[in-house]
Amino acid sequence: MNIPARRLRIASTLLSSTLALGALPPAGAQEVHVHAHAGSAVAQMKLDDGRKWATDASLRSGMAAIRKAFDADHPAIHAAKEANEQYDALASQIEAQVNDIVKNCHLPAAADANLHFVIADLLQGVSLMRGTDPGRSRHDGAALVHGALIAYGKYFEDPDWVG
Repeated sequence: MNIPARRLRIASTLLSSTLALGALPPAGAQEVHVHAHAGSAVAQMKLDDGRKWATDASLRSGMAAIRKAFDADHPAIHAAKEANEQYDALASQIEAQVNDIVKNCHLPAAADANLHFVIADLLQGVSLMRGTDPGRSRHDGAALVHGALIAYGKYFEDPDWVG
């Protein structure tokens, strides 16, 4: 093999490797990606012509309560130390807040339609955290809830939401 052909092959290999590595998100970002898109409804969400959707006080309050409850348990969930009773309690807290959001939230139709994707994942997460599907873990339910929280912050205007 002549030198220019060898250099071309090495350069091509390095470029391919670099592109492949560059296409992978950092480890933490991979977790977020899995939470946000693995069989989730929130993967279907869209922005309002590039802007976040409007919220109301009821929605912001309910989502803040869900996030507070989830954040309190997240370290144990992440460390695989969350007991079934803790998953059940968290599921009940989230379900109560979702019911309140649905009852009291008054968004424009398009914003409401996008909120339904968040609500769907929260409720599916609640169901899984209660151990209702023998093919999926309670942790899978927590992952859906986490993804819904991330999507809410990405797609809805909430001045108090961090993250």
